[in-house]
Amino acid sequence: MKIHKPDAFRQLPSCVLIDLDDTLYAYPPAHTAGMEGVRMFARDQLNVALPTFDACFADARTELKRRLGPVAAAHSRLLYFQRTLELAGLATQPLSALQLEQVYWTSFLNAAQLNEQAADFLDDLRIAGIPAVIVTDLTSQIQLRKMLFFGLHRLVDWMVTSEEAGRDKPDPGIFRLALAKIGGVEGPVWMIGDDDEKDIAGAKAALDCVTLHKIANGQPSETARSVTADATFSSFKAVRRLVGDLQSA
Repeated sequence: MKIHKPDAFRQLPSCVLIDLDDTLYAYPPAHTAGMEGVRMFARDQLNVALPTFDACFADARTELKRRLGPVAAAHSRLLYFQRTLELAGLATQPLSALQLEQVYWTSFLNAAQLNEQAADFLDDLRIAGIPAVIVTDLTSQIQLRKMLFFGLHRLVDWMVTSEEAGRDKPDPGIFRLALAKIGGVEGPVWMIGDDDEKDIAGAKAALDCVTLHKIANGQPSETARSVTADATFSSFKAVRRLVGDLQSA
């Protein structure tokens, strides 16, 4: 861990806001597995050639993000796959679109693993009586499903998605809603996330949070750059040690 602003870590947080995707687990390998599953399904079950599927999917994703803007629906795999099939010349195929979404998320979750000691860190907070709130983009159904899959529902009492907040991070409303859910707090609020703009700068602007930037696995936090974070880290072991030190101080 590299602490850039030591004065920000003089006391324990009153609560911790934490991102889900690519913070508590590594997103890229799970996404790769999900996409491979749907590509094979499209080829074998729908007779869509892989180059055609890949091109149509890329166009569908770009089109939907441009049209919808920074809202949860712009991340919807169901919408991506529905539009992919339409661009591939199959028109709207309700059953096939739903099947592709199910294949994607099943393959995704089968390949997803929590980062080392992420669950232990959340358990440390629970034992210390420090409330935690997952603050995440995307639609609520799949994010709730991830909570159950990873067992996070036993460690974290609250979650806010961009679907219920109305806008993706870094919109301040999603961070304010997180605090409103737990009834407000007195004292420093930590925000932990992987995205320098959405998680770190967004939380700093919305709530003046103490910010901890989770660096991608395998990249040392000492060499990583974060524009606004108060600390950077690559392993939750380091964050657990920081909380332990503050408890014993």
